[in-house]
Amino acid sequence: MGLKRKKKVRKAASVKEKKKTVQQLLTQLGEKVLSQMEAGVFPVIEMPSRSTANIRYDEELRQYVLGDKKIRRTARNIRHLRPFTQLVWLAWTARQLMEQGKTSTLRDIFYMSQAYEIDFKDQAESDDIITDLESVIGYAREDFNIYPEERSAIYGDLEIEYTVPRYEGRRLNLTVHPDGVVIGPALATAEFIDTSAEIVICIEKGAMFTRFLEEEVHRKFKAILVHTAGQAPRATRHLIRRLNDELGLPVYIFCDADPWGMHIAQVIISGSANAAHVRELVTPDAKWAGVWASDIIE
Repeated sequence: MGLKRKKKVRKAASVKEKKKTVQQLLTQLGEKVLSQMEAGVFPVIEMPSRSTANIRYDEELRQYVLGDKKIRRTARNIRHLRPFTQLVWLAWTARQLMEQGKTSTLRDIFYMSQAYEIDFKDQAESDDIITDLESVIGYAREDFNIYPEERSAIYGDLEIEYTVPRYEGRRLNLTVHPDGVVIGPALATAEFIDTSAEIVICIEKGAMFTRFLEEEVHRKFKAILVHTAGQAPRATRHLIRRLNDELGLPVYIFCDADPWGMHIAQVIISGSANAAHVRELVTPDAKWAGVWASDIIE
């Protein structure tokens, strides 16, 4: 199954447009804060509330989303001043990363803040401010070049084309490495060019992923194999959705027949409360293909 060149060009344009949109939103956020200060008023930033009371399941989107409740963070309130400053610094940092064509990890953002004397008490607080910025601009952290540590992988007959600086235009088939290709920033933003695959199989455990490679499951079932390494990182969940949306490939999830395994599958299918403010991370038509508790009884 090959992708038509016309479709590929359209998607490449959409990737660039998305990056351009995010950069514009970050710039507009800074301009808004500056204009309020120049007008002699305390700057205010408004964002959707991420409280559990404001999370609902959208039947049309088939995922968890945030409701209409908003919160305001203002420099007028001394209790808001610290997180307000952290948020503005983070938006500036994200804009710099995008402008320079660079990426950062969640951990590195925490360490970078210390050089600017931005006071995060720990990485959890830093991560929370990153989530606030996602809520403010309506895009995932990966869209402004901030990623978690890489730990998941993909393998199968899928040719991709990189869009990152210095590698833009280069193509790679994902069978190139016997252990699978790590799903990092470069792969997460690559374009799909051509594939013979007919299904996607998501695998929770590394041992099972390795066994599938050894048994050549990708060849026997014409499958693209995705190792989620436990709960799938968001870049991996977004990639799974793209495989389903852009290539029309059905998605099957292999995980343990226990509550944690069910949770891992459910997050891929309908999302999580922690990412209810982000779209395009879920694959509602994905199927849990693991062992059911009823199978054990039978």
